[in-house]
Amino acid sequence: MPIPDYQSAMLPLLKLVADGQEHKFNDLVDVLSEQFRLTEEEKSELLPSGQSFLFGNRVGWARTYLKKAGLLDSPKRAMIVITERGKDVLRRKPAAINVKYLKQFPEFVEFQMPKKNEGVAEEPTSIDDNVQTTDPEETLELAYQRIRKTLSQDLLNRVVALSPAFFERLVVELLVKMGYGGSIKDAGKAIGKSGDEGIDGTIKEDKLGLDIIYIQAKKWAPGNVVGRPELHKFVGALAGQGAKKGVFITTSSFTKEASEYIPRNETKIVLIDGEQLTQLMIDYNLGVTVQQIYEVKRMDNDYFGE
Repeated sequence: MPIPDYQSAMLPLLKLVADGQEHKFNDLVDVLSEQFRLTEEEKSELLPSGQSFLFGNRVGWARTYLKKAGLLDSPKRAMIVITERGKDVLRRKPAAINVKYLKQFPEFVEFQMPKKNEGVAEEPTSIDDNVQTTDPEETLELAYQRIRKTLSQDLLNRVVALSPAFFERLVVELLVKMGYGGSIKDAGKAIGKSGDEGIDGTIKEDKLGLDIIYIQAKKWAPGNVVGRPELHKFVGALAGQGAKKGVFITTSSFTKEASEYIPRNETKIVLIDGEQLTQLMIDYNLGVTVQQIYEVKRMDNDYFGE
């Protein structure tokens, strides 16, 4: 079954603490994962950022909403306990607890209502509380991923339109930003100098130049997929140089056979397709500028520990 959303976890979470005792939050997450019959793969699924587990994050937001409505309390760090209001809610035997249900409590309405800024009118939300499946943190992350995906596609379209020489310089600059090659000046000297078939240039693996990485940069249109024969040529060119390491970068993509290809000798090659290329450009701020920064913060429980 799909991983339950945070609203689906509200009532089961409240029932787990109905005995009035203090419960460790992480223990409750484990119990709920068993109640919802999650597989090991589902339990280990992460948020898009990779910073926390998806199900645990959803249960965390269920806890937050129940606390804001006065149904739960946290007497100490990482512990929760049901309140008298929470017990009263369970006595009513609701079929479900969701955002719409919690709006009967003034504290929760106040929590959801943003503060009025001078000269700024409030806009009513258009989200249906009954069908909303993502918690605020997930919503923010998913929106970020959509923005990033759009930017990635725009970058790829622009890179494909570049001249081959500009593309080669872009590849070298990206590798330098990733920590290879020392400086742009040193790395740039290698591009287009070797003249060997299947090799577009070389770059130092580290700032001291203890090893050399050979580069193949293919600026192909997305429809022209790189196949295994192109990799054979590249590996052969590496062997001709006595080289063991290479990076094959393309604005297109690789066939399944090419992606699964592993040279029989000790040669190691890394494949980077168009999507990976633009994602790396975003990560290392190449060809992009920072428009806005949002910091998502959580309370530092260690600070308040006695």
